[in-house]
Amino acid sequence: MKLALVISTLTAGGAERVISLLASYWAGKSWSVTLITLDEPSSDFYQLHPDVKRIGLGLMAESLSLGASVRHNWRRVQKLRQVIKAESPEIVISFVDTVNVLTLLATRGLGLPVIISERTEPRHHNPGRMWPGLRRLTYPWADAIVAQSASVCQWLRHLAGKRPVCTVIPNPINPDILEGQDTPSGETAPTAGPRDRRLIMSLGRFSQEKGYDLLIKAFALIALDYPRWDLLIIGDGPERDTLRQLAAELDIGPRVHFPGRLKNPAMLLSQADLFVLPSRYEGFPNALLEAMACGVAVISFDCPSGPREIIRDGVDGLLVPSENIQGLSAAIARLMTDDDLRKRLAAKALEVNERFSLEKVGKRWEALLTRCLG
Repeated sequence: MKLALVISTLTAGGAERVISLLASYWAGKSWSVTLITLDEPSSDFYQLHPDVKRIGLGLMAESLSLGASVRHNWRRVQKLRQVIKAESPEIVISFVDTVNVLTLLATRGLGLPVIISERTEPRHHNPGRMWPGLRRLTYPWADAIVAQSASVCQWLRHLAGKRPVCTVIPNPINPDILEGQDTPSGETAPTAGPRDRRLIMSLGRFSQEKGYDLLIKAFALIALDYPRWDLLIIGDGPERDTLRQLAAELDIGPRVHFPGRLKNPAMLLSQADLFVLPSRYEGFPNALLEAMACGVAVISFDCPSGPREIIRDGVDGLLVPSENIQGLSAAIARLMTDDDLRKRLAAKALEVNERFSLEKVGKRWEALLTRCLG
């Protein structure tokens, strides 16, 4: 099969990780795979199978006005159309809302099947003022739409109408998650082996929707009662300094660690005593999958729309009402003090390695590809 995959960048992020995994998986099956980004390849965070053809358009410059934005995006559409025509794929797959719109415009009239995929919670995520209208216009042109949860799929069916097939395909587990030996890029993190500190971990981009301010506030409510426990948040982003300041203001600064961003966080995750996902909304959180794949007991807000698709509440993790800081604090304290429950949840969490294996998720994608090719 000959595929063209399109995404904005391959910088650190959940959508970027998944499209990299799929591209490499299919290239490993001797498929012809071209991965196209609006950005330059020099910004790539994730490695690809050597047989994946990598094309970067170098069109990621920001626009300072609406008119400049329209002109810049039209250049993106024209260049993307030129590249896709030159590659002559059998099918095109696009990831992320704005890139989906550009890809549908670029392939209009080419006679190519196009699959688009939403990678976040579209009812909460605002892509910018002109994009919702363009999404309503262009999404009905797709041959299929992939969502990561049933509720988002239902919303997309209402948005796009009856023509595109809308199907739910979850994110796969990175099969190399337990093999990584990355070193933190920031401050020194607590090390594995004998220690007198216990670790609560989280992982993701430091942005408002990820809710790390809520996690820090929840930890502050119980930190004095559990002096042997620290909080470690892996990642980076625009709110890094704000989160540091919040921890300092709540008098827990020395107990909240920010080790930086990692390509494969398994080495640190394997040291965690428990993992917390405090997001205000999600698509399908890779961080939660990775923590469970490493055999860590997990707690998550029951936010729209991914955690409930992954955690079986009380079986392999705990769900807390969304943005309920008191409830999150109580759940954390519960697992701090109940070693048996924590170990039982951690043991069952390992089942995600089978439930969301790359092979199993890949087969669901391949069934959709076959259907779109008729």
